[in-house]
Amino acid sequence: MTPIKPKKNGTSQHSHIMRREIYEQPASIAKTVAKHVKDDMIFPGELHAIETSLLTFGKLIIAASGSSRHAGLAGEIMIEDLSGIPVDVEYASEYCYRSTHAATAPIVMVITQSGETADTIAAQREASRRGVQTIAVSNVDRTTIVREASAALISGAGPELAIPATKSFTAQLTILHLMALFLARKRGRMTSEVTRVYLERLERLPQAIEQNLRSWDDLAEEFGAVHFKAEKFLYLGRGVHYAIAREGALKLKEISYAHAEGYPAGELKHGPNALVDETLPVVVLATCDHSDPDSVLRYRRTLEVMKEVKSRRGSLVAVATEGDTEVANIAAHVFYVPAAPELLLPVVEVIPLQLFAYHVATKKGYDVDHPRNLVKSVVTE
Repeated sequence: MTPIKPKKNGTSQHSHIMRREIYEQPASIAKTVAKHVKDDMIFPGELHAIETSLLTFGKLIIAASGSSRHAGLAGEIMIEDLSGIPVDVEYASEYCYRSTHAATAPIVMVITQSGETADTIAAQREASRRGVQTIAVSNVDRTTIVREASAALISGAGPELAIPATKSFTAQLTILHLMALFLARKRGRMTSEVTRVYLERLERLPQAIEQNLRSWDDLAEEFGAVHFKAEKFLYLGRGVHYAIAREGALKLKEISYAHAEGYPAGELKHGPNALVDETLPVVVLATCDHSDPDSVLRYRRTLEVMKEVKSRRGSLVAVATEGDTEVANIAAHVFYVPAAPELLLPVVEVIPLQLFAYHVATKKGYDVDHPRNLVKSVVTE
């Protein structure tokens, strides 16, 4: 894999740290892959401390908060689809109050950008109290969550300074995708040859993102200028893309102070349709892996939902796959992302949504690096 070096996108070139960190994502993803894959071996030596549990555990429980939980929701589908291991995703703040281990021999994975998130540390300590092995996924080494974990996986994102999670989020998605491949190989669900193909596609993503960042940024500025006065937004996605709809909505909510919700696309008619009118921007994840029949089916059904929104005069912003010939006939505004396997699309499709949130917020004149009432690391419960 050809290393991608961060460009000199300092504050002299980017007016906000958040924008700079969005541009650092190709290098961050590439570094995360290089850190955890050696000669086609995933996590070489990093999970030896829990080797016995990895062969016998019956369920993976992911505990996380905020953007990290959205990464966990995407990871749930990645891991279940590739490895067959059942996964539950818990709010870290709720884990301690639920009996989640009934009739299972679980491993608990805790995900945190800072490594010091109070709710997530509490969840990890409760798991340990219950006699469960824990895996920590963190952006920062030598933190409480890493020290107290049975095993730890550190991203290659490096320090993230802006409060909104951007490069830490895509690095977490990368680690979770690697975990899905690791467990699929460990459980005999995937051959080494197939694993290699997945790894090659992952290794090509950073360059593809790098090539598209500027055009996404320009489009996000254009679309943001159209929609920045809206007071509410609806984000829709199916399957693994629902997690990205949630994340896109959170990013917009955090920094623009507009109300935004992420919903499964198929749930539109079960309530949210009442909100749809000409004042509501509806952001839809409409990407598709045309080599995957299930992905194609979800895509076709998503197009029908978009037509429903358009018929009710909703203003559509879509994320589609390069070469798509149908989405632009329905949506007024479209971001195109490189073709990728279904379970890798979340890594690329979230980046235009980060930029869209950024430009909506800056058009309003807000400080996106330091949103009101928020801190980078929530260190009290």
